[in-house]
Amino acid sequence: MELDALDTKLNEVFAGRVVRKDLLHRVKKGTNVPSFVLEFLLARYCASDDPDEIQVGIDAVFETLQKHYVRPDESNKAQSHVQQKGEHKYIDKLHVRYVEREKRHWAEMENFGSRRIGIPERFYKNNDRLLEGGIWAEAVVCHNDVDEDDYAFYLEDLKPIQLSRFDLAPFMEGRKRFTRDEWMDAILRSIGLEPTKFTKRLKFHFLSRLFPFVESNYNFIELGPRGTGKSYAYSEFSPYSTLVSGGQASAANLFYNNARSKVGLVGFWDIVAFDEVAGIRIKDAHTVDILKDYMANGRFSRATAEVIANASLAFVGNIDYAIEQLVNSHQFDLFISLPAAFDLAVQDRFHLYMPGWEIPKNSSEYLTDRYGFITDYLSEAFHHLARNNVYNWVHSNCRFGSALQGRDEKGIKKSVCALLKLLHPGVLEGDGPSPDELDEYMEYAVEGRRRVKEQMNKRKPDDEFASINLTYFNSRGEEVEVWCPESKRAAATQNPKRKTLPGMPEWKPETRGGAFRLKKVAPGVDDAQPAQASDDAPPVAEPREVDESAPPEPSIQEAAEMAVASERKPQLESRHFKVHHGETGHTYESLFGEYLIGVRHVSIEDPYIRATHQIANFVRFCELCVKVGTVRNIDLLTSVESPAQKAESAEKLEMLKQSLLENDVELTFHFSPVIHDRQIKLDNGWVIKIGRGFDIYQPPENWYSIGANDYELRPCRETMVDIFRQGT
Repeated sequence: MELDALDTKLNEVFAGRVVRKDLLHRVKKGTNVPSFVLEFLLARYCASDDPDEIQVGIDAVFETLQKHYVRPDESNKAQSHVQQKGEHKYIDKLHVRYVEREKRHWAEMENFGSRRIGIPERFYKNNDRLLEGGIWAEAVVCHNDVDEDDYAFYLEDLKPIQLSRFDLAPFMEGRKRFTRDEWMDAILRSIGLEPTKFTKRLKFHFLSRLFPFVESNYNFIELGPRGTGKSYAYSEFSPYSTLVSGGQASAANLFYNNARSKVGLVGFWDIVAFDEVAGIRIKDAHTVDILKDYMANGRFSRATAEVIANASLAFVGNIDYAIEQLVNSHQFDLFISLPAAFDLAVQDRFHLYMPGWEIPKNSSEYLTDRYGFITDYLSEAFHHLARNNVYNWVHSNCRFGSALQGRDEKGIKKSVCALLKLLHPGVLEGDGPSPDELDEYMEYAVEGRRRVKEQMNKRKPDDEFASINLTYFNSRGEEVEVWCPESKRAAATQNPKRKTLPGMPEWKPETRGGAFRLKKVAPGVDDAQPAQASDDAPPVAEPREVDESAPPEPSIQEAAEMAVASERKPQLESRHFKVHHGETGHTYESLFGEYLIGVRHVSIEDPYIRATHQIANFVRFCELCVKVGTVRNIDLLTSVESPAQKAESAEKLEMLKQSLLENDVELTFHFSPVIHDRQIKLDNGWVIKIGRGFDIYQPPENWYSIGANDYELRPCRETMVDIFRQGT
């Protein structure tokens, strides 16, 4: 590969801190390992420009993964290997939990498959994140040969896969060697994208996904189509970020656990991101109240605890409607995907709404094969930059119009702060933006906040949020009004309908000249009689008359649910997501139940339906098939390790077969010694692949704990879920 000017400058200024991103793409395929882990290995083995040495290094990375990374379905083999060899080094994600009744800590390695690993105190004392969320690390696991002990393995050594030390000064000094646009392109290449493929506006959109990494207590939201990489940065980019994928959100998990006197996720991570935000279930109002407090000022009260934390919150999700329809609708808005619990008070705390519908679908043509920062190095820089406070600089150098209210000003200024930290980390030392660059930052920040205000203004029946015409003063002293491009000409968004008092005239729609316009109607006028339309009335895209005597209209969330329910079949799309360790709220029905609607034949390949708990999980899947009502045949292909296990499994599956026949479902099962993959094939063309098969749940600590029987409350193991049409 011939180096371009930016490649040359990055290698010159940040020697040893950059890596070719195409190498990451080459080793990433087929592995379920985060990018920062792979780049850790690439930096170790591929620190060269020589093609032959790079190929040797890539081979070494694959060899290391093959030798030290254990797949989830190979946990039994890995444990046996440690027992036979005495010790072995593994690359895995580790968690540490304190078991109160035993008065001691236990380590858990996710893919290694053991929850009772002895761990020296120094490891979790030096790294708090082991106790909440876990970290990826190189761990030397030893076998415990003491028969009297109640654990089989212990950790001899542990090295987190991240920099052991970081100095921000060289990073900021190196930035001075680059222009603003060069530095922006370097960051985009560092997250794997080729900036020459994008407009400046798209570059700003991609940068906005990084705002929560550099600005503490930042509240970011992005809604848009599937397949645009919304959650990638939060799951792959940084060891300081954690991704919560749908499920139930509780005060104990997110904020503070009263029973254990422990701070939740916001106390241990720089960013807590919520994927599939529409699927978040918040069952108690108290959690929403705490969320509002935290989003407003970074602190909250829980029982007797007063907690201050710095974690930013990112909310990402899908929009299943055309944006043009939403902005021109009087009934729906661009917050349509949010759960009902996210009321106006929560929405008002969003600092920036990034228009995810402008981001192109993921494609290899947008991936870079150039040099970028090693992900771990850049994430460490962002982690340190988050501690810098440039808010006073923004307050002194940026002017905004009078339409801004308190939360508008705070959100806009925090967005400008984030852009400055990303593109001008030395702003406090005089290395700030040019006047024109600062104008760009203010305009982008104002637009992101205006998009929030416009949606709230549509939802509120009065004028509380009507000040949507947000402005800033540019470097020439001119006041500039900022518009959101998708809604600039949408009358339903700019002038939403309000309820009128009795006796007051109101605007009503009329068709004229093939277009809809508004006419002013006096009280008591019969709408059936013709009326002269006003030529200066604003055009509207969707006529809707208001009957004051009619029952109240459903809420936006209720109307959306009714619209979906009115469809004969769900609108199914491919889904690719991760269930994270410890998440709750996932059942087979919530993960893939809608894809079973109308299915008659189900074919399952899974080599691990043989142990008692594995067959029990399969029974739960069969129960879902019975509840769907259309499934008539279930075909299972599995495997066993011995004739005795085959006989035992066949006996249990035969009992299940008889039970299914009573429900008009026929089960056939076969055993194969060569099956390896796990997949569910449906006769409607959909294929469901789960890394752990049906075995996605953690075993309960005891049968008297919450989640022992209700699997919606049972913590999950980490696994990937891929749902796609066969042949795509």
